[in-house]
Amino acid sequence: MTARGDVYRFGPFRLDPEVGILFCEDEPTMLGQRAVALLQLLIQNAGQPVSKDALIDAGWGGSAIADNNLTVQIAALRRTLADAANVADWIETLPRRGYRYVGPAVATNVPDASAAVRAGSAPSLPEKPSVAVLPFSNLSGDPQQEYFADGMVDDIITGLARINWLFVIAGNSTFSYKGRAVDVKQVGRELGVRYVLEGSVRKAGHSVRVTAQLIDASTGTHIWAERYDRSSDDIFALQDEIALAAVGAIAPSVRKAEIERVRRKRPDSLDAYDLVLQAQPDVDSGMPEQVTRALVLLERAIALEPTYALAHGNAAMCHHCLFLRAGLQEINRASSIRYARSAIVYGQDDALALTWAGFSIGMDAHDRASAFAALEAALAISPSSALTYILGSVILGWSGEAERAIEWSEQGLRLSPFDSWAWAAFDAQAMSHLLRGRYEEACRAAYKSVQANPAHSITYVQLAAALAKLGRLDEARAAAARVLELQPGFRYSRQFAGVNCAPALAKALGNALREAGLPE
Repeated sequence: MTARGDVYRFGPFRLDPEVGILFCEDEPTMLGQRAVALLQLLIQNAGQPVSKDALIDAGWGGSAIADNNLTVQIAALRRTLADAANVADWIETLPRRGYRYVGPAVATNVPDASAAVRAGSAPSLPEKPSVAVLPFSNLSGDPQQEYFADGMVDDIITGLARINWLFVIAGNSTFSYKGRAVDVKQVGRELGVRYVLEGSVRKAGHSVRVTAQLIDASTGTHIWAERYDRSSDDIFALQDEIALAAVGAIAPSVRKAEIERVRRKRPDSLDAYDLVLQAQPDVDSGMPEQVTRALVLLERAIALEPTYALAHGNAAMCHHCLFLRAGLQEINRASSIRYARSAIVYGQDDALALTWAGFSIGMDAHDRASAFAALEAALAISPSSALTYILGSVILGWSGEAERAIEWSEQGLRLSPFDSWAWAAFDAQAMSHLLRGRYEEACRAAYKSVQANPAHSITYVQLAAALAKLGRLDEARAAAARVLELQPGFRYSRQFAGVNCAPALAKALGNALREAGLPE
């Protein structure tokens, strides 16, 4: 996951240039791309003159423009700042020289209130045993082995999540702690779990050493710890052993048959496994350039291991992305469905493969019944699969099943509060609230989606529609412009046809997007 850019805090404001949002306290305002660039340059040079040429270069890329274009943009910024903070003097005009920011001191990358919010809204402990598996430290001295350590954790989580009586936080949330020194008591409070599993991986040549320890987060007491030295050829057995031992430490009285359910069929080739791990971040991006890169790795993995269900499921998601966001080509839709069906055939015991497959079948084959058969099979295997609920909520949202979509999205976010796919759950909420006429709620959900994934075009579609419904047309048009910047060929009628959007939702969204200026 790439690092986010700088965030600037000044007075009551917080500017996030990457997502194009200016916050006054907790109230967001969508800015246009040029306004963001101008404001960012001014506050980066707080108290210092910034020439007109420098501002034009920042906002227009050095293109020749009339002076009044810059004047209009600066005047709009002044109004936005003054209206929000009830203070007149933020940007000073320097005749024949340029402009200068004269507001309160500017701080860069000041931690926001997210940690406090997490602590203040900490979920209560579920009735059944609950666990979070933190990212294992990579002690190999080789940055290229990060994916190997991350994959170790993913497979332990997958194994634990197959135990019906165990509540497991998804890896996409626990990976938000990667690279941080953490207090396990705080982790337990923030994620709402009783137990925390942490460890390290050292891989050198053909040898692997894994250390792991299970901690009671409420007391900080170590319940169990172990070290494993194995050949890398035995890595899958090692992962099973760690997961089984963790389960045994949490509930030693559980029958052996229950513990055996942690085991799942593994691909025979470590090379294919490595390829899928390396492709996963690009698959998760949901944008054409990245998934095209991922498909190269996934096709190699499938060539090595033709029955590798997870590779087929990921390939289906890549073609789904290419279909919807790279021209709605029939070849991509057909490929998405073909790979999804292979994932179902080969992945009867793999909840993640079934989840990817179900989503592609629902969105691209427009077969909602078959999609939910796959998703429900995934939940039978792994009841704590947050991604299954999140992607299911998207299918439900586009189908016009608003209340059920919200229910599924909220369940997914409960299982994985900081999930990297949280934006999709917020998208489902935004379109569902908009369909029900709850425009303020739709706008809040859409802003959360944009913040969670500022590089994804559809997140801005939902925001543009919600803002238009609220009559905030300048901000809606700024969001619409961002859609076209990320996906130049976007046409909402074609997009709605691609996902088989429910007629009532298509009408509500279409009217709003037309007002926002998006092409039909």
